[in-house]
Amino acid sequence: MAKISALIEKINGGNNPLFQELYGVDAAVLNEQAARYAGLMGEFEKIYGTDEVALFSSPGRTEIGGNHTDHNHGCVLAGAVNLDNIAVAAKNGTNIIRVTSAGYPEFQVDLNDLAIDESQFYTSSALVKGICARMKEKGYEIGGFDACIEGRVPKGSGLSSSASFEVLIGAIVNQLFNDGKMSAVENAIIGQWSENNYFGKPCGLMDQTACSVGGLITIDFENPAKPIVKEVDFDFVSTGFALVITDVGGGHHDPASQAEYASLPTEMKSVANALGAEVLREVTLEQIVEKIPEIREKTGDRAILRAYHFQGDNQRVVDQVAALENNDFQAFLKMVVESGYSSYMYNQNIFDVVHKDDQVVSLALALSEMVLKGAGAWRVHGGGFGGTIQAFVPQDKLDEYVKTLEHVYGDGKCHKLFIRAKGAIKLDF
Repeated sequence: MAKISALIEKINGGNNPLFQELYGVDAAVLNEQAARYAGLMGEFEKIYGTDEVALFSSPGRTEIGGNHTDHNHGCVLAGAVNLDNIAVAAKNGTNIIRVTSAGYPEFQVDLNDLAIDESQFYTSSALVKGICARMKEKGYEIGGFDACIEGRVPKGSGLSSSASFEVLIGAIVNQLFNDGKMSAVENAIIGQWSENNYFGKPCGLMDQTACSVGGLITIDFENPAKPIVKEVDFDFVSTGFALVITDVGGGHHDPASQAEYASLPTEMKSVANALGAEVLREVTLEQIVEKIPEIREKTGDRAILRAYHFQGDNQRVVDQVAALENNDFQAFLKMVVESGYSSYMYNQNIFDVVHKDDQVVSLALALSEMVLKGAGAWRVHGGGFGGTIQAFVPQDKLDEYVKTLEHVYGDGKCHKLFIRAKGAIKLDF
């Protein structure tokens, strides 16, 4: 904890190593970030009347390899990005958590009542309650605090704004009440547990882990209670390629579309179940192919195609990591494109069949191929059915690529990102 005045002095102009690690070295960006933190601290003091606070940052994440592999205990390749959610927080000496997010009214969580409330599904307060409930079950201290949060991870962008928020809350409770004893991986597991049980969404664990741990990482979820997280030593900046995430919009939140999303893990697991296993990580492609005549009427052909995608993309992650570690960037790019084609043809999460005329992702992929074929790589990003696509764009194609995509989807929809080394952290200057 530190006085707001002292913190503002330390971040003034952004000229310190930690800020540069989080946001890069561009002076204008650093100045803007310093003003952002100072403004949020001023807002906190005005709302909560406290001038001794702690600062926190939690990144968004980009999925680089392994599309819909985590929920069937597969492997992924992911990275934390320089778009983040930040918080100013302080203990308040009560059993009430009060959170004000920029642009939203304050919500409160009473720690005396940590029961699941299905009427609160899909709310931020439910996520906070679930995180605290699980931390308490695990033997960690919890308590009341006040927080002001400002987010730069766009909602629905495929950069995991919800996971970033979850591990931000976990980091606040961890630092304010537990001296930082909880590991980054456990913070991720607790965030996922809260999203599954208190928020009502059956998500995998990749998003939270990438946001919590930071850097470029590969995660093996063979044992999801103890995922194996490995840092990947590769410098994307040195390649001369930009990592561009384009917000293509679309996506629907009606029950039919939610059912389409939920069908992905369900159908994959139905194939595993037909072979006597729980998840696809426990079976091989050869076993699946051998049993197709027996199981296709039971599972449906789409489920088998999705299982085929899982097997291919799961192995592709291993091969992508090897390519990066061997500095074979061209082989890596080739596999990014292969993963995208597999998602389109076999996993079938590019558009949903309920809204078949709304194909924003399909169109974005076609435009990307038009500009980047033979020069870069492109694929669906994240859950699919709308949201975002990802591209690796050489510098000599960057202006053309951004112009082409933003011509269709609007100015500011292309985000040029870099992989940041830090996950969800308390900022100690």
